[in-house]
Amino acid sequence: MKTNRKSALQPIGVFDSGLGGLTIVREMRRILPAESIIYFGDLARLPYGTKSKEQIQTYSVQNTLFLIKHKVKAVVIACNSSASAAYQFIKNHFNLPVIDVIEPAVQNAVESTRSGRVGVIATRATVESGAYEKGLARKKSGIKVFQQACPLFVSLVEEGWLSGSVTRDIAKIYLKPLLTKKIDTLILGCTHYPMLRESIQAVVGNKIRLVDSISPTVHRLQQTLERKELIRPAASHKGDLRIFVSDRPGNFIRLGEKFLGEKLDRVELVRQK
Repeated sequence: MKTNRKSALQPIGVFDSGLGGLTIVREMRRILPAESIIYFGDLARLPYGTKSKEQIQTYSVQNTLFLIKHKVKAVVIACNSSASAAYQFIKNHFNLPVIDVIEPAVQNAVESTRSGRVGVIATRATVESGAYEKGLARKKSGIKVFQQACPLFVSLVEEGWLSGSVTRDIAKIYLKPLLTKKIDTLILGCTHYPMLRESIQAVVGNKIRLVDSISPTVHRLQQTLERKELIRPAASHKGDLRIFVSDRPGNFIRLGEKFLGEKLDRVELVRQK
């Protein structure tokens, strides 16, 4: 495959409002092991999902500019709230490939559902944007979409409360309205939510298939890099990983390693203005 060698050696940029995007990075490290990655987690301004579209867009553009300063060759918006509020703006205003997490999950859900009844759980900002509802309608007519905002889920994950009675009880409250809609597929519309997969599946039962954006997004990224001849040549070792955060809570290392599935040796604190 022909490769733009100089550009291919540049890192891939990934940003999220917090730690959730490390689930995307983990899959990138598995599927694209030679690629170097720059990750920015905006923990100081977490959560994004309770903020206005305008504020989320401002944060998202700032995050993109931060990554561009590190000479990334592509940007992955690993935050559903950012993707719903700012994807088109960033794609239209920056001259590099931009991958979001919504469209790949939509495609996965369309391929998964048999009844055409799809549930979506996400932050309030993502639900209010209608991004998943519009995306599903574009992919396949006649799909019924039922959405539920789950604002506490991000906080539970960031605190490390991935299971247990409290997490299960909150999940029951959020998911009960969707269970009355006879859905057969449920989109986990936030990159934090796959960390709660076990608790969510226990509440909805095994007949409902859970769909997330992790693998579909990384495969979309891979296809885009191949098409634009930006794939980094195979290496004998994994690419570098640099992680930047705008705040570092006391449990960051423990939770970050759980998200990432590997040791966190390089975490740098930066302040977004």
